[in-house]
Amino acid sequence: MALQISATNPEHPALLLELPWHLPLEEWPEHHLVPLPRGISRHVVRYARAGDEVVAVKELAERPALREYELLRDLDRLGIPAVDALGVVTGRTDESGGPLESVLITRHLGGSMPYRSMFETTMRPATMHRLMDALAVLLVRLHLAGFAWGDCSLSNTLFRRDAGAYAAYLVDAETGDLHPQLSVGQREYDLDLARVNISGELLDLEASGALHPSVDPIDFGNEICARYLKLWEELTRTSVYPAGKYHYIERRIRRLNDLGFDVAEMQIEHSSNGDTVTFVPKVVDAGHHQRQLLRLTGLDTEENQARRLLTDLESWMATQDDYAPGDPLGARPEVLAHRWVREVFRPTVRAVPLEQRGSMDPAEIYHQLLEHRWYLSERAQHDIGLDMAVKDYIDNVLPKALAVLPPTVDDVTPM
Repeated sequence: MALQISATNPEHPALLLELPWHLPLEEWPEHHLVPLPRGISRHVVRYARAGDEVVAVKELAERPALREYELLRDLDRLGIPAVDALGVVTGRTDESGGPLESVLITRHLGGSMPYRSMFETTMRPATMHRLMDALAVLLVRLHLAGFAWGDCSLSNTLFRRDAGAYAAYLVDAETGDLHPQLSVGQREYDLDLARVNISGELLDLEASGALHPSVDPIDFGNEICARYLKLWEELTRTSVYPAGKYHYIERRIRRLNDLGFDVAEMQIEHSSNGDTVTFVPKVVDAGHHQRQLLRLTGLDTEENQARRLLTDLESWMATQDDYAPGDPLGARPEVLAHRWVREVFRPTVRAVPLEQRGSMDPAEIYHQLLEHRWYLSERAQHDIGLDMAVKDYIDNVLPKALAVLPPTVDDVTPM
């Protein structure tokens, strides 16, 4: 069978043809590869350059490759944090005409690292909590969408910074199944697999001497489950409120929004005696602040970044002369938001030299600058202004931060 490349973008096949598909993945020349950290895998996985893109290439049989490709595309359509599936290469043969396994190609998530790599370094307790929260949120989102992962582990999950927290992304969907809805048993089984896999990998790191002594492998696996259950309960529990206290329902919706979730459907039912109302968040999804910021400004960010940027945007709008909420003669929020992007956000980000940004995207840079401005203003007991904060951040913070950051794809040049 002739070599075939199935890709999501018509431009990708031409770029992917430059890679040495006639060689087993283990034998690819170094000049094609990018030395990035990766977790353990049952398959051969390599990072390679395809034009300006860095891609992850995984060697596996044709049927599971095509199945995982479609599952990753389904997760993308559902808005679930997962790596982007770029294509599948089938019909590979070596130079003598012998068959080679197919490969799945995904886009490397910029600025990300495997969870396993994080635990191979010294880590503060606060960082551990952020990692656990991010992984619990990912599992909840997958289960709400009807996806049973079947192989959640530290190696199959990527993280990247999101305004002081970590956003978790699914990497490997090979063992997953997508259903209209998961049963309690399916969720509990998937969660138990995650607990065993995560604790097992931590025990492996502990045995090799790579795990920090403060991390207990068993406790950490159990804590992931506890955080998952707490979040699941908050998102799906049925609440009963006194009749007429509808502001309690609004408070519940706001609490869900603060967790980064929207309520897509709810049921309000009066009891037989008419003195209670039952509120059920039927379908919830993550990204409340993301969608709001995207709608107002066109900026596509992580959830915590969006929350921070929206706070700054709202504060800035309140200082504008034509800002008049509820007044039809005032400027619409969308107009003011685009003015904020043009006059505040972009100039501030551009003030940070490209060579000093590391792997931080524009939204993360802006968030860091806002945090630094707050810190300096607290110390000075008055608002020091964004321009002064930017200058101090460039002079005193970035040099130290860049000296300790782990390597990412943005720091790697072709070999």
